[in-house]
Amino acid sequence: MVAEEGGPEGQKPQSDEARSAFVPPAGTERSGHQPDGEHPTSEFAVPSGFGADPSGTGASGGAGDGSGGTGPGSGSDTGGSAFVPPRSYHAQQHQPPAFTPAQGIPMIRLTKEAPWQDRMRTMLRMPVTERPAPDIVQRTDDAGPAVPRVLDLTLRIGELLLAGGEGAEDVEAAMFAVTRSYGLDRSEPTVTFTLLSISHQPSLVDDPVTASRTVRRRGTDYTRLAAVFRLIDDITAEDAEVSLEDAYGRLAEIRRNRHPYPGWVLTLASGGLAGAASVLVGGKLLVFVVAAVGAMLGDRLAWMCAGRGLPEFYQFVAAAMPPAAMGVALTLTHLTDVRPSAVITGGLFALLPGRALVAGVQDGLTGYYITAGARLLEVMYFFIGIVAGVLLILYLGVQLGAQLNPEARFVVVDRPVWQILAAMLLTLAFAVLLQQERSTVLAVTLNGGVAWVVFGAMARTGGISPVASTAVAAGLVGLFGQLFSRYRYTSSLPFITAAIGPLLPGSATYFGLLGVAQNDLVAGLTSLSTAVATALAIAIGVNLGSEISRLFMRVPGAVGGANRRAAKRTRGF
Repeated sequence: MVAEEGGPEGQKPQSDEARSAFVPPAGTERSGHQPDGEHPTSEFAVPSGFGADPSGTGASGGAGDGSGGTGPGSGSDTGGSAFVPPRSYHAQQHQPPAFTPAQGIPMIRLTKEAPWQDRMRTMLRMPVTERPAPDIVQRTDDAGPAVPRVLDLTLRIGELLLAGGEGAEDVEAAMFAVTRSYGLDRSEPTVTFTLLSISHQPSLVDDPVTASRTVRRRGTDYTRLAAVFRLIDDITAEDAEVSLEDAYGRLAEIRRNRHPYPGWVLTLASGGLAGAASVLVGGKLLVFVVAAVGAMLGDRLAWMCAGRGLPEFYQFVAAAMPPAAMGVALTLTHLTDVRPSAVITGGLFALLPGRALVAGVQDGLTGYYITAGARLLEVMYFFIGIVAGVLLILYLGVQLGAQLNPEARFVVVDRPVWQILAAMLLTLAFAVLLQQERSTVLAVTLNGGVAWVVFGAMARTGGISPVASTAVAAGLVGLFGQLFSRYRYTSSLPFITAAIGPLLPGSATYFGLLGVAQNDLVAGLTSLSTAVATALAIAIGVNLGSEISRLFMRVPGAVGGANRRAAKRTRGF
């Protein structure tokens, strides 16, 4: 029998009403009695007959038998209702009830004294429901922030960071920091290699607002990267008022700023990097000059290819040919006490994509596997371009009768003072090529010198494996770079990327290519495997050094010194 409409039986909620599963509908009371025509639709509402007394005094009736004080809904210590809050909870004190997450980790308390990078990384690892309420830093009008404009500003900032080589985790943290500072707390940024997207949902019943932006051009300018970090720091700071208009203006100014070093300085820096690298592997003054000239010719040739619109792959092919040609020409002169291999090795140092390699491995270690795979694929294409350019010249040199000696790699020349100075010069030239701020050049130069001293002490003096020595030296580079960045409240890339220059596997790469050119595939592939292992050791060492610095530098207010939550590993299932 069907009950009459509005009767006490068989009543159902209206099908055309959209109601939240967490908010009682209008007119619904908390007691068991409901007015005519009004019915609770929430899954968490107290069913009819369970009139739980929130005060726990037992005034309301129990379940089923209608007795008071002894039933499940009486609020007594034994057999209390699941709908009754504990006696120790008082909403007037504005304190949440005692809560322990399912994974058994205490909730993290974040303080404003912590750097914004640490706070945002921590909250990104939290579920949305556990994130603390936002403390709006940048005030807006009474109507609230313009959501589309905030999302557009966030995407533009993320585009500059990702195009400048910043890791995906730091880009997401920066985007989340911007939206949270303008009051958009329910935001989820997503970063891949070429696509940035962010979604904001005002509430559980409102439609989300999503925006995206594609990164089409990439450029290395760490001065611009540092300026973007300063903008984010001002946006997240309470003592600096940055409106949306001010932020857009500063961002446009950052984009318009010219590079700090002109083109001719970059060409000289490329030559200085190659010459210093040739000294590291045993070259002298003549080798230094020849390697520098070859690298500068390759740099100009690559600029010409870029001006004609050729892809970067062909630019690397063109840039690798002049240093190899200079080394082959030096071999044909039959000069004694000259190492042509050092010339070619120095030219390779100026081309190896160490920045992209470190960023790719770092993204993989932090869980951003799509971005990591794309970055490593980019590194592979660049490396293949370098291989193609060098192999073309080496094959030509073999046909011309050039006596390229693969045994030269076993001749270790130790000139500690000159090599330490060469390592610092290499780091300085690398910093100029990366368009770093002049105020950071000295720090990164010293960091590169320390890295080479550690590597030389372990590999040359201690006889330890070069791969292991490289990993330890790279770990110190990452540790010191993270400390420098914390001191200056900026990105760690300007203090790390150039400092790993002396550790790049230029020599192993050259002798691997020489073995392939001379049809000695076993020796060639072995040397190339050593180069790959060294490159991975650099990237992992840098990331490990950065993580160690975060592990031992306690964030103020964090429980147990936890700076962020890491992703759980599956352990095989």
